[in-house]
Amino acid sequence: MFNGSETTATVFIILVALSVLGWGFNKARSYGKLGILAWLQSVVLTVPWLLFFGLFTAGIYLNLVGILLLVVISAGLYILLGKQLREAGQDVVWQERATRLLNEKQANDPAKSGDSENGTSSPSETNLSKTEVVPIPDQDLKIIQGIFGIDTFFATETIPYQEGVIFKGNMRGGEPENVFARLSKSLEERLGDRYRLFLVESPEGRPVVIVLPSSNDPQPATLPQNILAITLIVAMIATTLEASGLLLSFDFFSNPERFGEVLPISGGIWTVLAAHELGHWWQAKRHNVRLSLPFFIPSWQIGSFGAITRFESLVPSRKALFDISFAGPAAGGIASLLILFIGLVLSHEGSAFQIPVQFFQGSLLVGLLARVFLGASLAANLVDVHPLTIVGWLGLVVSALNLMPAGQLDGGRVVQAIYGRKTARRTTIATLIILGIVALVNPANPLVLYWAIVILFLQRSLERPSLNEITEPDDTRAILGLIALFLMVATLIPLTPGLAVRLGIGG
Repeated sequence: MFNGSETTATVFIILVALSVLGWGFNKARSYGKLGILAWLQSVVLTVPWLLFFGLFTAGIYLNLVGILLLVVISAGLYILLGKQLREAGQDVVWQERATRLLNEKQANDPAKSGDSENGTSSPSETNLSKTEVVPIPDQDLKIIQGIFGIDTFFATETIPYQEGVIFKGNMRGGEPENVFARLSKSLEERLGDRYRLFLVESPEGRPVVIVLPSSNDPQPATLPQNILAITLIVAMIATTLEASGLLLSFDFFSNPERFGEVLPISGGIWTVLAAHELGHWWQAKRHNVRLSLPFFIPSWQIGSFGAITRFESLVPSRKALFDISFAGPAAGGIASLLILFIGLVLSHEGSAFQIPVQFFQGSLLVGLLARVFLGASLAANLVDVHPLTIVGWLGLVVSALNLMPAGQLDGGRVVQAIYGRKTARRTTIATLIILGIVALVNPANPLVLYWAIVILFLQRSLERPSLNEITEPDDTRAILGLIALFLMVATLIPLTPGLAVRLGIGG
């Protein structure tokens, strides 16, 4: 425990820190929104440590999981505020640029400047001043404006946006899919491959058209990135062999001559992972979307947590986003279920593996399937199973983890495709909160906290909008997405002790 002087010193440090934060806030107010956001970033980096030392002074000690959770929450809020700060800063830059260009125009044309001062400027002149701040060349902008019409999209306002332009107006061509197809075809016929047209929804819920240079397209992976992907594939193979050896109660790297023993289990895991990636590739090719090499996440526990795959070209629609995202875990999940079924059918008393019955209590789905195939044998503390049972279970876990509805995970992409970006953003936050709570409740399982960190730092961002962001996937895709999310939950949620006893799984 702290003595009196140490407690006084700690309290003094906390008061000084709070005073500094208060002084910073008073100074930040003079800079408006940008200043407040920058101040909030300093707050989220400071408050967790003040909380830690304050609790420590009061005799409340956080364990390692609690400290890591504070760090993760702090880093997440810092990143979120940084994104808002960049967006606010970008708005300020555009406003300053528009003001500067308008002033330069008025300085170079005193006659129009005088007319403007007298309030006699015409609407056409006002629109001209707006278009001049758009980085797209005037000649190209006039050509782009020519693609609109009363039978497709009637543009009423032109607004600068990043390196392109936003057109607000009214959609009058029937279904958004038809309007998008006609506008995109017209733009390509007039300007070739130089620009991309996006049909998206404004914050007010109205369709808007955004045109950006094709230079903003996702870029192919660089040579170092491809080398990293290949390196991770090699690392995944090594961790899979080691995980298989641990399942067989020996260290593979200390006994490489036993390669033949670990190959069946490792081969099963590789089959599931390959099916997952081939599912993505099959649908990506169908929709003419380029994918990067998979960046596998090696794991000593189960061999691999799956892979991160980037889009190297724009996704044409939310339907395509769903198909590509859903196909991976669907293919991997079906392969895993088939392997699990075969393993359970081949399991009998005296099978090669003996595993604790708690193995089947760790997953609602696996537990129910095991009860159907293994019956009364699940009442024992140790259950004899075929090795393929382990492989199928591991494959289901990998597929389920990638189906969590967060960021750029397959599940996050599926939610974004079906329900839109706003819902996907909320489910990402909810997933991180749930993972944090589970990590606190069950600190003995580092897997949950590990995934929270992976999502927060690598996968938290949503996918960029599709070219046609308005047309929603059909009901069939929506139902398939809900089934996939349900199976994800059924795989990752354990059986309650009471339900396990009623099912006869364990004593």
